[in-house]
Amino acid sequence: MADIVVFGSIVHDLISYTEVFPRPGESVRGLSFESGPGGKGANQAAQAARLGGNVLIIARVGNDSFGSQNINALKGQGVNIDYVEKSDTVGTATAMVTVSQHGENSIVVTLGANLELSEARAEELESVIAKAKIFLCQYEIKVDALRKALEVAKRNNVRTFFNFAPAEPTFDKSILKYVDILCTNENETEFASGMSAETVEDALKAAQSLLSFGPSAVIATLGKNGSVIATKDGILKHVETRPVKAVDTTVSCAL
Repeated sequence: MADIVVFGSIVHDLISYTEVFPRPGESVRGLSFESGPGGKGANQAAQAARLGGNVLIIARVGNDSFGSQNINALKGQGVNIDYVEKSDTVGTATAMVTVSQHGENSIVVTLGANLELSEARAEELESVIAKAKIFLCQYEIKVDALRKALEVAKRNNVRTFFNFAPAEPTFDKSILKYVDILCTNENETEFASGMSAETVEDALKAAQSLLSFGPSAVIATLGKNGSVIATKDGILKHVETRPVKAVDTTVSCAL
């Protein structure tokens, strides 16, 4: 079995590049188009495998060409795809992305088969999850399935990592009692903590406040301002980053 188990999303990206965003009712000419595998869960799995990890992903796609492309891409990265199921009722999740010449984007995500990844599946694969050294998860799946999967990992003493993205309106802080390491961006930090994360100092305070809900460590990424980390061991640190020009903020980090 795998040392790293990912429970989560697979999304096929459909990306159009254009000079400007179309207004309601307007058509604009695209500069180029790309299509490829992605999704926050798939990205976690592929990146961990690239770094040398023994990785397995538990996920669900549609019984369609997008599903097959994503499965093959993960397999090509060295990810174990034995527990990726195909749905005969809904299609693979998709993200319709438009990217402007300034690097800004707008995205419409249809979660499709991701929403069929269930609590029952987490229970069914408890023996697989229990053998992991670390369990990774994220949103883009049903909250109840996410909670159950974290609960299964935690009761088997598996270290848990939760990427709080994208922020879920039905978020319940009680889920954090199952999380060892919480990762958020600036907006998600504010959403989860109810505090400002506009400055580095604010973000440090907000990250520290989230420790009270269960995590032993909170990592908050702040874009150009780097990131901050707060731990129950007393670490409270700002990590700077070097300045870069944003070309496309939608590009998959792994696939």
